[in-house]
Amino acid sequence: MPHIQTRVLVVVADGRKALFLDDTGTALRPQLHLTQSLQASDNPPTHDQGTDKPGRSYQSVGTMRSAMEQTDWHELAEQQFAREIAAAIDALHHQDPLHGLILVASPRTLSYLRQEIPEPLKKLVRSEIDKDLTHCTVKEIEHHLTPT
Repeated sequence: MPHIQTRVLVVVADGRKALFLDDTGTALRPQLHLTQSLQASDNPPTHDQGTDKPGRSYQSVGTMRSAMEQTDWHELAEQQFAREIAAAIDALHHQDPLHGLILVASPRTLSYLRQEIPEPLKKLVRSEIDKDLTHCTVKEIEHHLTPT
């Protein structure tokens, strides 16, 4: 019986880097090949990005005041990078349809990706792993994806 090849994309990401790997192996023995990578633009710490103090609001009656929450520019940049990753996944799917998607990301990035991935692609997600493996080699990533 001939083996039917399906296209599974493994995305390994954190708030600054994303790796796109095609899996040409099986569920028990993945064989990953790096096809694309993305780097976020420079994202210095929040205190280096914003200079203004948080605002204050005053009640229309009385003397009550309350502070506004300070904007976390670093977190906003990570959310924007997750949007870019989701757009890249969508573009890859339109070029050559995917049959499966595996997301491996740090917990915060994984939550942003869940929000940003288009609904049709969410149905293709086979697995989500909340680990930051962007610093690992392709062989190490394969090892993390191999069932024990």
